[in-house]
Formats: sequence, structure tokens, C-alpha cells
Amino acid sequence: MNAGGDMDAGMNPAGQERALRKVELTVRRKLAGLLHGDYTGLRLGPGSEPDESRPYHPGQDDVRRMDWNVTARTLDPHVRAPIAEPELETWALVDASASMDFGTAAVEKRDLATAIVGAVALLADRPGNRLGVRIAYGTTLGRIPARAGVVATRRALRTLLALPRLAPGYQPTTDLARALTLLHKEHPRPGLRVVASDFLDGGERDHDGPPVWQGPLRRLATRHEVIAVEIIDPRELELPDVGLLTLVDPETGRRREVSTSSRRLRERYAAVADAHRAWTRAAFRSAGVAHLVLRTDRDWVRDVAAFAAAQRRAAARRPARPGREYR
Repeated sequence: MNAGGDMDAGMNPAGQERALRKVELTVRRKLAGLLHGDYTGLRLGPGSEPDESRPYHPGQDDVRRMDWNVTARTLDPHVRAPIAEPELETWALVDASASMDFGTAAVEKRDLATAIVGAVALLADRPGNRLGVRIAYGTTLGRIPARAGVVATRRALRTLLALPRLAPGYQPTTDLARALTLLHKEHPRPGLRVVASDFLDGGERDHDGPPVWQGPLRRLATRHEVIAVEIIDPRELELPDVGLLTLVDPETGRRREVSTSSRRLRERYAAVADAHRAWTRAAFRSAGVAHLVLRTDRDWVRDVAAFAAAQRRAAARRPARPGREYR
């Protein structure tokens, strides 16, 4: 994988094709079946061309789109609503850090990241629309060029499924903040940006400040519509009572044995996990992005369908509230 360069990872043909068919069948059949009719997909539709004016919603609308002529005539603040671009360029940023190679339920977190790329490709599949993928791995940011069509989507999914796995302690720490900054700089054309990550690279371990990725995420949202897909596993929220347990940090290789039979330890672990979730939710709200939570122990297809339906309803009414979480 070369930083900033195109990617075409090698594949194990039999295994990768089976996995690819499973992803395609799940996304195209099950998800399409849950979304009946001519749905609008994930995007609410900000563009560059002005349309009709509508009342200004504090905290939701960009003051730079203020329609001063209508405001002066009506004495009420109005903004000029933009028309969605006829061709949508979507870029998905996939976190390929070692912490994504984890799952104690039906799938691993990296599987959900691949699946959400397939779902986005389906929901944004319109004539002229293009989907590209950036893959954050250590300090590098791999690139699958933005292209339209089923063939391009299959190539992107194959590449994601073929990403290498390394033994704990041999994978570089992924800098999510840097990846978001590069995504913003290298793809300036307004469109849809989907960030699939567990967002565990927060920087502020004691939660006394915002995550290091909050600022880059907010800057990304000033130009694009951004959906933050937070992928979590149930064991990251609470520990089961299974006696002595060996925990391994997948990025550093550090090992630690803990006694999960201790009720106090389990309660402390759950409290810290709850605090971290609240911390990340606040960061998404502050950044002004839509927030979708996917879990390895739940039906992610229904969660994505519910999210897309909520986006459709919000688009029919008005722009969605920044930072709103769909679960």
C-alpha cells in the first residue's frame, strides 16, 4: 500500500470471491428489499447551485447561504436552499487499523466496514455517480479511484476484503485525524463522505478534551455531507464473567491478564466504556455530522435501512440536525 497511490491488493481467489458474493447478496437483496420505492439514499442534497429560499434554522443552516433580499422583505431570516448536484461523488474512508480486526459476535468490525461500502454503493447508485475509497493504514492513505458501475464496486470490495492482517504488535498505529485531513484536501469537490471506523484513536485518553479527529471531521463537514459510521463490538462495552482473561492490544502487542469474575472490575470497565461513547457522541454533534452506529452483534442491514429511511424523511422536511445519531 502506497500513501496517496492507487491500490490493487492481491487476493485469495476462492475465499475472496465467496466473501464478495456474500456481501453483494446481503447488500443488494436484503437492503434493497427493506427500502421500497424511489428512495433518495443517504444524501440530503447540498450542492452549489441556489434554489428557493426558506426560513433560517439556527444551528442547522450555514449563515453564508443567507438570502438577504428575502430576509429584508419578510423581516425574518431566510437562507437560499441549494440544489443537489446532478452527479454525486462519494468517497468512503475505511479505517484499516488493527483494532478493526476484532469481533466477538457474528462478524468482525472490518467486515462491517466493507459491508457499509457496499451499502453506500447501492444507495448512491445513480447515473453518473462515482464511488471511491480511501483506506487508512498506519500513516498511509491508500486510494481506490472513484468510478461508477458494478464492476468498480466489485473491485473496491475485493480490495477491502484482501487487506492484510498482521500479528498483534506488528501493525502501525493508524492516524485517523491525518487521514481525514488528507481526505478533505485531496477531494475538494462537494459530495458525500462516509467514514467507517471504531473511532478509538481519540488522543485524549482521559476525555478532558475533544478527540484529535474532531477538528478534521468538522472541517470535512463544512464542504461535504458527512456520515460517521461508528463500528463497535459488544465486548468493547462490557466484560463477561468468564474468569481469568488475557487481553491483547492488537496494535502494540501488549498483554494483560484480568480477572473478569470481579464485579467491581466489570462495573468500572462498563463505566469507562459509557464515558467513551458519550465523549464520541459529543464529538460527532460538535462536528455537525450524521452518526450511524453499527454493531457486530446486530442486524447491520436493518440499522442501515433505518438510517437511510430517516435521512429520506429528514430530506423531505428540512436539513437534518447536525450530529443526530441514528441507531
